[in-house]
Amino acid sequence: MWIALGDRAIRFPRPAAASPRAIVRAARAWPGVIDVVVAAHDVAVYFADEPAVDPALIRALDAAVDDAAPPRELTLPAIYDGPDLADVARAAGLTIADVIALHASALYTVDTIGFSPGFAYLTGLPARLHLPRRATPRPRVPAGSIAIAAGYTAVYPFDSPGGWHLLGRVDGVHMFGPEGALLRLGDRVRFAP
Repeated sequence: MWIALGDRAIRFPRPAAASPRAIVRAARAWPGVIDVVVAAHDVAVYFADEPAVDPALIRALDAAVDDAAPPRELTLPAIYDGPDLADVARAAGLTIADVIALHASALYTVDTIGFSPGFAYLTGLPARLHLPRRATPRPRVPAGSIAIAAGYTAVYPFDSPGGWHLLGRVDGVHMFGPEGALLRLGDRVRFAP
């Protein structure tokens, strides 16, 4: 049911029925938990000391209840001028204007956070824009770049390497600041051209 990650963490399959926010909230209530990381297919739980995990706690995550507070809704101003915009349009059989309209029309949800601090994987990308990662990653993607790959869209919070298709950039928004990451699990996000 779970496997050890060293002597102070465990990993197990992500419960399909619960939201990421609900999983984090429920697992943080376990004795000795110091951090919970929800990924696309797995959950890692980190403990202050050697974990003593009751398998019933993991099974109960399927019924975990989301936070009573509604998810935040954010609109990110977007400039669609990315270097891969024309290639994405060609691969999707769309015009550049169609790609922009389709990407901006969706309501996205922060499903997981990873790769780098504050890098939020947003689900809800329209199926026409589902493309595999680029064949050759870039050694540097500028902070604020709006990107797509597979079924996700994201905004790079820092300059970093990356293999996603770049559609544009957020305008006047810092994705990571003194208070930490702008986006949190469960947030709803729109892009406004």
